[in-house]
Amino acid sequence: MKVDFDQLGKETRIWIYQSNQEISPDLIDAIQADVEAFVNGWSAHQQPLAAFGSVFHRRFIVLMVDETFTKASGCSIDTSVAFIRKLEEDYDLILFDRMTFSYLLGNIIHTVPKDQFAKLYADGVINEDTLVFDNLIKTKSEWENWKKPLGESWLKRFV
Repeated sequence: MKVDFDQLGKETRIWIYQSNQEISPDLIDAIQADVEAFVNGWSAHQQPLAAFGSVFHRRFIVLMVDETFTKASGCSIDTSVAFIRKLEEDYDLILFDRMTFSYLLGNIIHTVPKDQFAKLYADGVINEDTLVFDNLIKTKSEWENWKKPLGESWLKRFV
């Protein structure tokens, strides 16, 4: 059962899937429609999940479940992974590469492989204050810290 972002509690679980590149503008509406259809029918043990899903910054697909209503089960999480894999296939995306990192320079989001990320740091293009996206956040209470300075992020260990 699709719910609005603002209706989700602070302990809502979050899964963030990052594309290795910006998703083309002509695909965003179709992907967003697929995400909304998925969360509207997402369930655990035949019980609807209070869920939200959206595409952010033409690069991140975010799924959320407020477990104060119904807990996400292993099977429901497996279903969401299968859905994301289907998006990859349908839209020729790469959404499971955890060794690509996104950061902001000005108002532009860049996504690069781990090795290039380290080189950018060594070359002084990015630094401790560069905002990076921490796609490992787990709850909505951490959502405000999704973007954080590199020096405060787990990504720091890769530079």
